[in-house]
Amino acid sequence: MASGYGLAGGPSRCFPFWQEVLACYVTNTNPEDDSGKGKCVPMLEDYYECLHHKKEAARTLALQAAYRKQQAKIQRDDAPSAGEIRRLGILDAPLEEKNLKASKWFPHKEIN
Repeated sequence: MASGYGLAGGPSRCFPFWQEVLACYVTNTNPEDDSGKGKCVPMLEDYYECLHHKKEAARTLALQAAYRKQQAKIQRDDAPSAGEIRRLGILDAPLEEKNLKASKWFPHKEIN
């Protein structure tokens, strides 16, 4: 909460950031002149980041995407080649080689 007190009654995790924002406003502004608010923008951004974690989430997503991209580039040492996959007899082999039998779901592919 902006007051600095959480629901449990104690200070929230973002309370120190809120105190920095208030201290900045107190030292850099007065009732007649509030032109010093610009100096408090970094502290205010830190407070918002503590509340919402938007920058942290964006960094995490970027790191995860980079990790997935790198993992996709790595070739496995034990990966079968296309020829080895074809030799398994699964893609272009007749039913006898695939050891398949006709069933009630595929009656048109009966093997005698």
